[in-house]
Amino acid sequence: MKKQIKIVVEKHPDGYVAYPLGLKGVVVGDGDTYEDVLENVKSAIEFHIATFGSEIIEANEPVLEAFVAETGVLV
Repeated sequence: MKKQIKIVVEKHPDGYVAYPLGLKGVVVGDGDTYEDVLENVKSAIEFHIATFGSEIIEANEPVLEAFVAETGVLV
């Protein structure tokens, strides 16, 4: 069965980082290009599902929308 998963992609000065929404656990991919990071995170998701089982997909709670927000913190 094929499932569509929303991916957040961040562009940084030294490349890209991507992570999926709606999975239990931490899955991250990186790459030098947009295409590389999508391929890498897809591979990481498939490995995560193969390792922990399809129950890590939060099927009953689909991600309807994702937002980028900002807040200030003391450092």
